[in-house]
Amino acid sequence: MSRVRIALANLPVPATREASLQSATSAVAEAGEKNVQLICFPECFIPGYRWPGTTALAPDPEFLERAWAEVAQSARAAGVSVVLGTERVTDQGLQITALVINSDGSIAGWQDKGQLDPGEESVYPAFGHERRVFHAGPLTFGIVICHEGWRYPETVRWAARRGAQIVFHPHANVAEPASYRPTTFADPANSFHEKAVLCRAAENTIYFASVNCASKGSGTTSAIANPDGTLHSFQPYGQAGLLVADLDLDMATGLLASRCRFSPL
Repeated sequence: MSRVRIALANLPVPATREASLQSATSAVAEAGEKNVQLICFPECFIPGYRWPGTTALAPDPEFLERAWAEVAQSARAAGVSVVLGTERVTDQGLQITALVINSDGSIAGWQDKGQLDPGEESVYPAFGHERRVFHAGPLTFGIVICHEGWRYPETVRWAARRGAQIVFHPHANVAEPASYRPTTFADPANSFHEKAVLCRAAENTIYFASVNCASKGSGTTSAIANPDGTLHSFQPYGQAGLLVADLDLDMATGLLASRCRFSPL
């Protein structure tokens, strides 16, 4: 049996850039203390997601470089691999991405968000074109960011067909006025989103791990679905902390993804 321990950083929405960095490095250290092998953060956790219709500070490449370096130092000190939801400034403009850091603090690479929500396009004009899988010890994993995983299941299948045993899904969601306030995961009265978490796992026979910030009234929380589409675990709504889970990689066969008779993407 091949097992891996992961953590989802279900942390409060950071109030400032510096708060996002301090929270991230503290969470990586805590993950190390809990013998976690990989920790994943929500979408654009550093420096904080830029909600459409709000005013945010201008992108700061120097801060981002410093933040990535400090998180990498924390990863090395803790011996933990990191999937860090962040933004970066490219020749095309501001981009939503995930930085993957190895447990020795080296940079494994980036997974850029390739499929933006229509409401994001004026805020984050740049988008990615390439997908890839990553490795952390015995674990092979993919990353899909928010809207990609909710609305474009092909992105998850792409990773599963290339050996991913789990796909991480950093996303960003906060409560909207008069929105439904769930207390139970995948509540039938709630939106489709948490049901999609279970579907992405079941339709590919892999684990699917979706991570959001902790905020009062949010319609989604951090959760992990088993390869058979059942719920492995979820973080109570609005409750900050690390969702730690031990996964049996032998269960993530990718069988249904491998049987697909066309090549997604």
